[in-house]
Amino acid sequence: MLMHLFQLAAQCAAGLFALLAACGLGYLGLSLWSELRWLTEPRPAPADFTPPISILKPLRGTDRQMYEGFRSHCLQDYPDYEILFGVSRADDEAIAEVERLQREFPTCRIRLLLCTDELGSNRKVSTLVQMLRHAAHDFILINDSDIRVAPDYLRRIVAPMRDPQVGLVTTLYRAGSGGSLASRVEAITIATDFAGGVLCARQMEGGLHFGLGSTLAFPRATCQSIGGLEALLDHLADDHELGKMIAAKGYRCILSDVVVETFLPGYGWRAMIQHQLRWARTVRDLRKWGYLGLLMTFALPWALLAALCASGAAWSFVLLGIVAAARFASAALLAGPILHDRHALRDLWLVPLRDVIGLAIWFASFAGDTILWRGERFHLKDGRLTKA
Repeated sequence: MLMHLFQLAAQCAAGLFALLAACGLGYLGLSLWSELRWLTEPRPAPADFTPPISILKPLRGTDRQMYEGFRSHCLQDYPDYEILFGVSRADDEAIAEVERLQREFPTCRIRLLLCTDELGSNRKVSTLVQMLRHAAHDFILINDSDIRVAPDYLRRIVAPMRDPQVGLVTTLYRAGSGGSLASRVEAITIATDFAGGVLCARQMEGGLHFGLGSTLAFPRATCQSIGGLEALLDHLADDHELGKMIAAKGYRCILSDVVVETFLPGYGWRAMIQHQLRWARTVRDLRKWGYLGLLMTFALPWALLAALCASGAAWSFVLLGIVAAARFASAALLAGPILHDRHALRDLWLVPLRDVIGLAIWFASFAGDTILWRGERFHLKDGRLTKA
């Protein structure tokens, strides 16, 4: 009797997991369609539109490969731009790197600003608000401290803003891992999950309605229309919210075909999971119903569980094979022709491990509303931060 009940429970579990895997397979189909649409869209040639632009880079401490990222911004094929670096403390170790950059590129307009006012919970935005007051130009570009770009970056990012209806231009990015296995798993997450989610959202929502911190370029007037960067002072996902607010004003948010590069630290597992958990709780807070739907996108773990519970039934292995083929096809498209990420292509074998960890983090994200950010703990509610 007990054995019969156990077999019945296993069959029910196998059926449930198979249903979830089938839903995940539908998502993978959407992802593949979105990726192919992205690859086949016409790419207009960059227009001869090169207005003066101010690049704002808020800093706090040093990041891996940060100086090489700084240098890439000084090597732009662009006629008129300035680079503003902002720190909140006079003893920030990033200051030495900015001064080194100024010595190496004396003809570049590079300014270092000390932004000591703490205007809100988000210290990065607090720094940016103060930096923007010193920006000389009417077109603004913000990106993270460790972003590395190609020489034609500014020309290609600015070009869409020739259309006055374009209020924001943002970009996908690829991540160089810090060498540890945990760091490589996070890099695979960015390449094969995050980027795919952005492309799917763009297709499902009829365009982009959020920004990505890898690049946020906008006319100053557009920013003023949402109340300035001050509107973001207590938001954790300031990049997401900036795009959301700009789109709500009727402007278009453009995903450029430019792909920039960032570099992850050599995470241990604890640090990587904390970082992933912060991402997960941020998305859960910003897109509550959409986040619940993410449960049905983990096709590969569900298919694996269905195969285990079905005791090796042939149908379960067929399902697993189809799901695995779709998952790896999507991952290869993202890492290859879309992101040109040779490291992610090398590490595609980590995709199943990444998906299992991702599913575990999805469940763990509901265990609280606390996040760890730059060594400080915050509570997160409705996208806003309060000290824990």
